[in-house]
Amino acid sequence: MPKVKMKTHKGIAKRVKVTARGKVKYKSSMSGHLMSSKSGDRGRRLRRRHYVQDPLATRLKLAIGDNR
Repeated sequence: MPKVKMKTHKGIAKRVKVTARGKVKYKSSMSGHLMSSKSGDRGRRLRRRHYVQDPLATRLKLAIGDNR
């Protein structure tokens, strides 16, 4: 009987990337439009990439099929 593979969760795969060291990185929300009402400091902070903390990162890596 063949082994059953897990399918990649495409919604997470489009929004999240796993780095070479295994960290899960994503782009923060609220930075797409209507930026004139937000301060410059906030805009710069939103432009940075953010990293997911460990308990959730393990589940996300499992959902996108990464085994790092």
